[in-house]
Amino acid sequence: MTYIYLTIAIVAEVVATSALKASEQFSRACPSVIVVLGYGVSFYFLARVLQELPVGITYAVWSGVGIVLVTLLSMLLYQQIPDLAAIVGMGLIITGVAVIHLFSSSVSK
Repeated sequence: MTYIYLTIAIVAEVVATSALKASEQFSRACPSVIVVLGYGVSFYFLARVLQELPVGITYAVWSGVGIVLVTLLSMLLYQQIPDLAAIVGMGLIITGVAVIHLFSSSVSK
């Protein structure tokens, strides 16, 4: 269940972060509600994950995968296309998450 909870936390954070731009500084009600609920759900499930995984590993995966997914979603929703340096940087983030899961003894397998 730990990785299901982590997936829920990541998806909720990505939805909330993407809605943050649409909230227009919390001046639009519907996107603002999505932001608050999304972060609430994300932090709840993140706290559940922390019962099983170390905080550093959990945060690295949550934020790293979230960064990549938010970027992909912002490309679709807001036509914000990252440049080559951003793409390379996100590739390194994905590589880092993979290294953590493949080689770290801190992650229960």
